[in-house]
Amino acid sequence: MKLILQRSDTFGAITSTLCMLHCLVTPLFFIAQASAAVGHGEAPVWWRSLDYLFLVISFLAVYRSAQITSSSFIKPALWISWIALFVVIVNEKLGWIPLPEYSIYAPAMALVGLHLYNRNYCECKTDNCCGDYE
Repeated sequence: MKLILQRSDTFGAITSTLCMLHCLVTPLFFIAQASAAVGHGEAPVWWRSLDYLFLVISFLAVYRSAQITSSSFIKPALWISWIALFVVIVNEKLGWIPLPEYSIYAPAMALVGLHLYNRNYCECKTDNCCGDYE
């Protein structure tokens, strides 16, 4: 938890990148599983639960980054990107609106870019709240 609070932008960028990789690998996982056992087209529970883990971790990173940034543009952009990611993931699980599978990449890439960009706008009251990239 302390790592997320001290280096929220770095941690957020890494988490969003891992989320995108997870989304990229999932179709390959289905193909491998389908060829191994015909008739079992669903991923294991632990694999599907990674979506929620990424959402929680990215929420913490966005929350902290929005607290310590000095850029008025970054705060709403981070939250809009996170909400978009949340909506896409929940929509995928519940099937509200048919969206293309690749729709998850836009908010995830936005979060990566915003976290990396935000590293230039850390505004801290102490020396160690932004990590070592200040």
